[in-house]
Order: sequence, then structure tokens, then C-alpha cells
Amino acid sequence: MTKPGKRRARAASGVQGRARNEEPGEGGADEAVAFIAEQVAALRKLAERHKLDVLHYLLGMTQLEADEHLRVRSKRKLS
Repeated sequence: MTKPGKRRARAASGVQGRARNEEPGEGGADEAVAFIAEQVAALRKLAERHKLDVLHYLLGMTQLEADEHLRVRSKRKLS
């Protein structure tokens, strides 16, 4: 048991080195955006399969925004 306010060290496991019980996005903004882009892609396929055109469109816009954010962030890191 840990003291209140103290975090226990977690072993790296799961997707992209995330601990099993760690919430998505706890690793920073870039990790959160990558997680969102991944999930949106799956949701977009689901919307398309069920012919939910407006949701498919909106999720596509969300995916584009997430991808653009990652592209711009990676360009900044290179310079």
C-alpha cells in the first residue's frame, strides 16, 4: 500500500509501453493525440460499416486534426 499522494512505480507493459492500469494520455499531449487518432480510426470504420454518414464525416475530420497535430509536433522536434 502506498501513502496518499504517492504514486507507485509501474512496470511498462501494454500498448506503446503504457502500464495496464494507466489512463490514456498520462504520458503527455503527443501520446494522448496518438491514442485519440488510433481510436477515431476504428470508430470511423464502424460508422462507415453501418452507413452513419455524418458520424463518418465528423470522425474523419477528427482524425485529420489529430494527424495534423502529430505532424506539426514531429516537425518541431526535428528543428
